[in-house]
Amino acid sequence: MALILTCAGCQSGGFTRAQVAALQQEGFSQNSEGWGLGLPNRILFGINESDLTAASKQRIASTASLLAATGITHLRIDGHTDNYGEAGYNQQLSLKRANAVAQQWAAGSGVPRANIVTRGLGMRVPVASNSTSQGRAQNRRVAIVITAP
Repeated sequence: MALILTCAGCQSGGFTRAQVAALQQEGFSQNSEGWGLGLPNRILFGINESDLTAASKQRIASTASLLAATGITHLRIDGHTDNYGEAGYNQQLSLKRANAVAQQWAAGSGVPRANIVTRGLGMRVPVASNSTSQGRAQNRRVAIVITAP
């Protein structure tokens, strides 16, 4: 699982300095979409996997708890896959990945699950080439977008 966290509109969305500092503390950097977690900090899913490893669960819970402590309580989680398999299967798998992260986020932060929107985007939005095993591994991910309430 690649865990990509993005804070959409942090500058104009009314996020506090403490919230931005917490995002930076967790390894976020500002990019064209807002704030994203850098490649060295990503957590990747295995092939055809939607289960989180113990290390992934711990990382998600830690990040969720820190951000919730600053008042960040609304987010969207987008699941993604590589291009292997049928489109319908990949759509379902990507949603399972998003839901697995959402469940862990809620458990680790106390944020109500209703505040977390999940989407399965399947193989439609790759971040790397699917022509190599390394690229496919990078595409088996979730993206987390922090939103203002």
